[in-house]
Amino acid sequence: MSKHLFAKSRLLLPHSAIRWTSTLNSEPRSGIPNQGQSKMPKCEHTPKAYAGPSYERILETRRTHLTPNLLAHFKKPLVIHAGHMQWLFDHEGRRYLDMFGGIVTVSVGHCHPKVNEALSEQSSKLWHTTNIYMHPKIHEYAERLVAKFPGNLKSVCFVNSGSEANDMAMLLARMHTGNQDILSFRNAYHGMSPYTMGLTAHSTWRFPLPGVNNGLIHVMNPDPYQGIWGGSACRDSPVQTKRECQCQDYCQAGDAYYTQLEETFKFSLPRGKVAAMFAESIQGVGGTVQFPKGYLKRAAALVKSNGGLFVADEVQTGFGRTGEHFWGFESHDYLPDIVTMAKGIGNGFPLAAVVTTPEIAASLGEALHFNTYGGSPLASAVGLAVLDVIEEDGLQRNSLDVGTYFLKGLAELQQRFEIIGDVRGKGLMIGVELVSDHVKRTPLSSPHVLDIWETCKDLGVLFGRGGLHGNVLSCRPPLCLTNDNIDFSLDVLSTALIKHINKRPRSWRYGQKAS
Repeated sequence: MSKHLFAKSRLLLPHSAIRWTSTLNSEPRSGIPNQGQSKMPKCEHTPKAYAGPSYERILETRRTHLTPNLLAHFKKPLVIHAGHMQWLFDHEGRRYLDMFGGIVTVSVGHCHPKVNEALSEQSSKLWHTTNIYMHPKIHEYAERLVAKFPGNLKSVCFVNSGSEANDMAMLLARMHTGNQDILSFRNAYHGMSPYTMGLTAHSTWRFPLPGVNNGLIHVMNPDPYQGIWGGSACRDSPVQTKRECQCQDYCQAGDAYYTQLEETFKFSLPRGKVAAMFAESIQGVGGTVQFPKGYLKRAAALVKSNGGLFVADEVQTGFGRTGEHFWGFESHDYLPDIVTMAKGIGNGFPLAAVVTTPEIAASLGEALHFNTYGGSPLASAVGLAVLDVIEEDGLQRNSLDVGTYFLKGLAELQQRFEIIGDVRGKGLMIGVELVSDHVKRTPLSSPHVLDIWETCKDLGVLFGRGGLHGNVLSCRPPLCLTNDNIDFSLDVLSTALIKHINKRPRSWRYGQKAS
């Protein structure tokens, strides 16, 4: 664990805002730590000096020539010009620990030398042809990728993004079953194409377009922390919620949520005529939400008994990120009919895929369908190199070990800071939910979350944010992270929380209504 206790900070913080039963650290340190005291781990890499357009020119170009959906993080947006493994460098030479991995995309490390070499070697031979001609790389990659799957999941269609992959899965499910209705969870995120926007169930990601919800139904989200039911024995995670739980032989919360799913089948669907249900193994954009143990297995069986297919969205949880398994769905002990993947598949290269059975894949032969760049020579070479690195560097195991170390450290911070309502996740798919009332689980409002988030950035750690209210710190770093990196992150987060709490009105610090 981290080496500092912040012992004298007790003088600055009341017991209602911060608990002092933690043994997270072992050496005392006076006052509120600053950037110099939270020492950043060493990095042997030194990038070339930045030589691009000025900061002001970039801001102006962004304002005048890029569409407004490209939102920049932080009050003073960063210009990132170089990366190395788990590190990012801004245009002024400052170094940051990347705890968000380009939104769960950089799986094996920024500019990993083996991936760089594979891309360079392929680019010197063949950048692009089309799949009306055969090139070797797509065939080599297809064999390697499907070998990672259980059962008869042996057919792959390559595309360019997670939205495209889920779009394709919707088409396959409807064509194969002949049915129309597709289910997904409230709080789910499955993409932003016009087709997948209907699957996504966040008001913040929805445009008011006609037909978006055509044939799509959102069912109750089985969330053990913020949902109606849940408790301290529901999740498959080293860290559980603080809600009381009476579960013993089976998960009562999962049973209650499953009953709600059955109600949807009874009242909202034509009997035996569902096309599919989509589920992330752990909800990503929704705030690292984990489901009750056993729920997805029962849900998949229900969908299949009603003529449908079950689709595992592994866009964020695939490629060893959850640690125990290569795919997140394996932790839920069921076999999906279709698996979609993107992000970590290419370590930042635009690559995605849909894997299914040959019988379901046959539906694509009923009409012409083509993807110009899917499975290109460059993309396939990168995909192969990413698989090599995950295996050779033992990154799946590293994700489990380092992620568990991080979760336990965060759980100790939770014992100290009441502002941390929940810590959850598996491997290096982790969320920290910030609350203003830990009993009512009231989400911490955006200005306060942003203050903490900004301080972490100023101290050298880049976290993401997720959840409908943006109050969940998202930790999805490259899988090459080390325990020293974790210690630094814990120190920085502690510092940010202490600084934030000390800014708040005394009434808030003492658990009273803030003025």
